[in-house]
Amino acid sequence: MKQQISRLSPHQNGKVFGVLMAVVCLVFLVPVLLMVSFVAPPGNKGPMFIMFVFMPFVYLVFGYFMTAIGCGLYNFMFKYAGGIEYETQVEETA
Repeated sequence: MKQQISRLSPHQNGKVFGVLMAVVCLVFLVPVLLMVSFVAPPGNKGPMFIMFVFMPFVYLVFGYFMTAIGCGLYNFMFKYAGGIEYETQVEETA
């Protein structure tokens, strides 16, 4: 059975994707921060700490807004081009 997605919730999808982006940013940022802290001169740790605090927030905000805009565009274009199609199959139980 073919079905179409007729609407994507911009706010809900934006929240989920924004938090996901922030968490993924931390997964990559923590090892990079540790590696750079061993290489950097002893008195120059300030910018690394600011980056560690600031970058997940930036990823969260931009992830939210870009996803919300993308969902809004999808909802607008659905009227003219149709939605994403996918097929489902119901399995019969014995």
